[in-house]
Amino acid sequence: MSKLVNTEKSNQAFAEAKKFMPGGVNSPVRAFKNVGGSPLFIDHGKNEMITDVDGNSYIDYVLSWGPLILGHADDRVVAALKQATEKGTSYGAPTVLETKLAKMVHEIMPSIEMLRMVSSGTEATMSAIRLARGYTQRDKIVKFIGNYHGHSDSLLVDAGSGMATFGITTSPGVPDDFAYDTLTVPYNDVDAVKQLFDAQGDEIAGVIVEPVAGNMGVIPGTQEFLQTLRDETTKHGSLLIFDEVMTGFRAAFHGAQSLRHIHPDITTLGKVIGGGLPVGAFGGKREIMENITPDGKIYHAGTLSGNPLAVTGGISTLEQLSEADYVAMKKRVVALTDGIANQAKKYGIPMTVHHVGTMWSAFYSAGPINNFEDVKACDQDLFEKCFWQLLAHGVYVAPSQFETCFISTKHTDEDIEKTIDAYGAAFAAATR
Repeated sequence: MSKLVNTEKSNQAFAEAKKFMPGGVNSPVRAFKNVGGSPLFIDHGKNEMITDVDGNSYIDYVLSWGPLILGHADDRVVAALKQATEKGTSYGAPTVLETKLAKMVHEIMPSIEMLRMVSSGTEATMSAIRLARGYTQRDKIVKFIGNYHGHSDSLLVDAGSGMATFGITTSPGVPDDFAYDTLTVPYNDVDAVKQLFDAQGDEIAGVIVEPVAGNMGVIPGTQEFLQTLRDETTKHGSLLIFDEVMTGFRAAFHGAQSLRHIHPDITTLGKVIGGGLPVGAFGGKREIMENITPDGKIYHAGTLSGNPLAVTGGISTLEQLSEADYVAMKKRVVALTDGIANQAKKYGIPMTVHHVGTMWSAFYSAGPINNFEDVKACDQDLFEKCFWQLLAHGVYVAPSQFETCFISTKHTDEDIEKTIDAYGAAFAAATR
């Protein structure tokens, strides 16, 4: 299918990469397995656009899988990073920048009374799970089928994102005992949650959930579902962990938790909080977080945790975001998703389009789409055909039906119109 786009140099780069890296990539979903062909190798990005090594430019809705809410190479972020780099890239010692970012996060998400910086979303969720187990002195963790919380052993059972893309339910190398202590439930299934807590509630250390699922496409957790999680965990002395690595500052400026008015015990963050640099964080109630070393006995450490570059990227990003930005971005997301839905209707394409805040997904199914089973029933062949057609028309969306697309402050009304037209052309070609 890549013949629709001139990707000769990308193909050559991919062949060379495969000699030295498994699958030629450092993260599996980049390999384009879900859409066939070779992945694009990107040369540079600016604002809402990316350009590959063959010189093709695209309106980018992947945005490094979410972090670049200000678009690529934002002038103020780049300037701040240059200044920080000239002072030093890492010290292995505290800086006032770390405290500044922690205070900013607390002001934006008051449920995070204290936080600890890490270097990735996987580290954040892994550490949150250890904290929940150590704090409650219990072992069992509840997660939801199709939610992806990074690639730590405990959380790879029935995961979304790349696991879903490759049809993997768990991974070799994960001991059976880890899987035994991870209990999985369908997303948005209130009755299943209640039944599980009735049976094993006093053994459950915590529940981890994406309040808006983003790793099987955008699927909002219902108010009843999330409130049930809050009620059951409180009742049984378990901790509620909101994985907002993706949704933090994306679903809403104050996080997805602000949309449902539910305060978790622990929140995990990543992506936007680093402004495009490798970063993560986990935080929550003071009485819980004070159990982390050196105050407590639950161990956590990281050589590059809170490094000045990542923290600078996060501060510069969060300082620039305003309520007006979110109004404008949400307006464009609504225009885009409505336009895609209208084009699908025009060409008789079964489609369900979801959006929350600055996140959106187009599911190739008449729907409804409420959980992982619904996403698996989507027309993957049609998704693949349309993906390559969109590339041919200068639009880059996530290369998997199980992933989410994003918008930035740099996307324009003209970009939205071009994208809607590109979907129309893709649907027309796919139905010939």
